[in-house]
Amino acid sequence: GHMRRVEKPWGHEEIWAETERYAGKFLIIRDGQMLSRQYHEKKDESICVVDGLLDLELGQGPTLEVRRMAVGEAFHIRPGTVHRFCARSGDVRLVEVSTPELQDVVRLEDMYDR
Repeated sequence: GHMRRVEKPWGHEEIWAETERYAGKFLIIRDGQMLSRQYHEKKDESICVVDGLLDLELGQGPTLEVRRMAVGEAFHIRPGTVHRFCARSGDVRLVEVSTPELQDVVRLEDMYDR
């Protein structure tokens, strides 16, 4: 099969696996861009940085934690965990594997007004 490319205001996604039980994709985040601050009600995902440095923001407000993740570092994001992916030091490429609910996104804050 072929990868399905999805253009995003922050870069693009390349979806390489999409089944009834799991999904896999690459996220390419352009320098200075970030995804929305979000959480998922059902979707359970794990990410691994493939290229660049990712700032992973966890939580929000006074409990906000920022983890700078280098190539090869991974993180499991459970349902209900507020998170945001940010590229503050150059372009970032990460791989994500998850349960299949790709539309399950609750956006709390977004620089693109989505």
